[in-house]
Amino acid sequence: MDAAARPLAIITGGSSGIGLAVAGLLARKGCRVALVARDSARLAAAAERLAASGAGGVMTRQADVADGAAVTAAIESLIAEGGPPLWLVTAAGIVEPGFFLDQDLARTEAQLAVNVMGTAGAVRAAVPAMVAAGRGRVVLVSSGAGLFGIAGYGGYCASKFAVRGLAEVLRVELAGTGVSVTLAVPSDTDTPQLAYEAERRPTAIAPFAGAGPVLAAEAVARHMVAAAERGRFLSAPGLRLGVLAWLQDFISARTAALQIRLLRRADRR
Repeated sequence: MDAAARPLAIITGGSSGIGLAVAGLLARKGCRVALVARDSARLAAAAERLAASGAGGVMTRQADVADGAAVTAAIESLIAEGGPPLWLVTAAGIVEPGFFLDQDLARTEAQLAVNVMGTAGAVRAAVPAMVAAGRGRVVLVSSGAGLFGIAGYGGYCASKFAVRGLAEVLRVELAGTGVSVTLAVPSDTDTPQLAYEAERRPTAIAPFAGAGPVLAAEAVARHMVAAAERGRFLSAPGLRLGVLAWLQDFISARTAALQIRLLRRADRR
């Protein structure tokens, strides 16, 4: 299939880690992948790696997702070139471990800017075209740290809880549009971000924060893509995290269903 005819998949944070693993998987599934990231050298290397594995027509845009105007311009240009996306995966994220009262507030602001506003900006830029096309899959990458608080990760947990909240709202607001929403809450994953975090996590909390198994980025990518393809809201790889995520979603799924019914009744009027 000609590259231009392939369905478009936009991945923020697509130059490394989970984002790059998702890009490789979606390329093998026949998508034309578009990577958005802030580091031009990593973007070029990621595009070369994908091309070497057989992906054709890889597109890249350099943009810091914390810059709302830049990420909007990047995604709008991708849509102008590749058409309405079939996939939007928001994998861009940062972490700055440290006890909340010991850290400069700027570190919390940076995590909120990238993890929350970067996600929100990408959704706002891409999803209207998906709704207009009547189809698409949105995958928001949160974290196991978006399910419960972890000492030493105040800014990170706050940001990932916010991503989870946005996903819960979007699954209500996008119901019936043909655009599905999946929330990914992976545990520790073998990525450059984990390597950065592990060197900086407070020693006192390390036996808890680093207690679980480290997942391969490819395994996390397969889980979230499979969940999205099945129309599932949650992707929580691993038994313990999966059970915890399901328990937390037990009530929110029902509140979502109630809101969807109310909105549909209002539309009928």
